[in-house]
Amino acid sequence: MGDFMKALITGASSGIGLDMARYLATKKYELILVARNKEKLEEIQEQLPTKVTIIVADLSNEQRVKELYVLAKKENIDILINNAGLGDFGPLTDTDLNKDLELINTNIKALHILTKYFAKEMENKSTDTYILNVASSAAFQPGPLMSTYYATKAYVYQLTEALYYEEKKKKTKVHVSVLCPGPVETNFNNVAGVEFAVKPLTSSYVARYAIDQMFKGKMLIIPGIKMKLAKFFSRFASDKYLLKVTYNIQKRKKGQ
Repeated sequence: MGDFMKALITGASSGIGLDMARYLATKKYELILVARNKEKLEEIQEQLPTKVTIIVADLSNEQRVKELYVLAKKENIDILINNAGLGDFGPLTDTDLNKDLELINTNIKALHILTKYFAKEMENKSTDTYILNVASSAAFQPGPLMSTYYATKAYVYQLTEALYYEEKKKKTKVHVSVLCPGPVETNFNNVAGVEFAVKPLTSSYVARYAIDQMFKGKMLIIPGIKMKLAKFFSRFASDKYLLKVTYNIQKRKKGQ
C-alpha cells in the first residue's frame, strides 16, 4: 500500500469504523472520516498519525449523502468503507416508525447511494480499489425483535455479493467485500439497547481481520470460527427453527 492512498470510512467515530481508521492509519493511508459527532471526529483527527479530513454528516438524510459523495469524489478515493449503521430493539408494531425509517435510510439508502456512485467511478481506474460494506451475521436470517435491522443487513449482504460478481465479470480492478461479524463490543449495542448472549469479539480484532481479508479480495468476511460454523450449520435448519432460535437470543437481551 503506497503513500497517499485514500480511504473514506462512514460511521468512523467509534467501534469498528474507528478501529478500521486506526489500522489504515498505520498503513499510511490518508483518511476521510464521516460521522455525526463532530467532537469525536476532531479528537480522532488529532490522535491519528496520518492526514485526516473529517466530514460531519447525518447519513439518514439523502441530500447529505449525495453532498458527501460530491466532496469525497474530488479526493480520488481508493477505499470506500460503508460502516455507518443504526439499530433498534422491540417488536415491529411497537417500534417508532420514524426511527425505523431513519434506520432504513442509514443502513440501506446511504450505503446504496455511496456504493453505486463510487463503484461506477472506480471502474474507470487502472489501479486496485476496494469497497467494503459492513453488514452483520444478522444478514443470514430474519430477526424477531430487531426485524428492521436484520432486514437491512440482508439487503447489504445480497447487494454487495451481487456487485462483487458483476465487477468480476466486467474484469475491473474494483474489489468488493461484505463484512458479516457476529457480536462485537461496540457503542452500537448501547445505542440499540442490547446485550449479547454470545461473547463478543473486540472491534479492533474485527477491524484488522476485515481489512486484511478485504485486501486479499475476499467476498464474504466472517470473523471468528464460531460465526463461520453458525453460518455453515444454519443451512441445515428450517426457517421456523432459525426464527425460534433468533427470537430466544434476542429475548435474552437487555430489558427483556
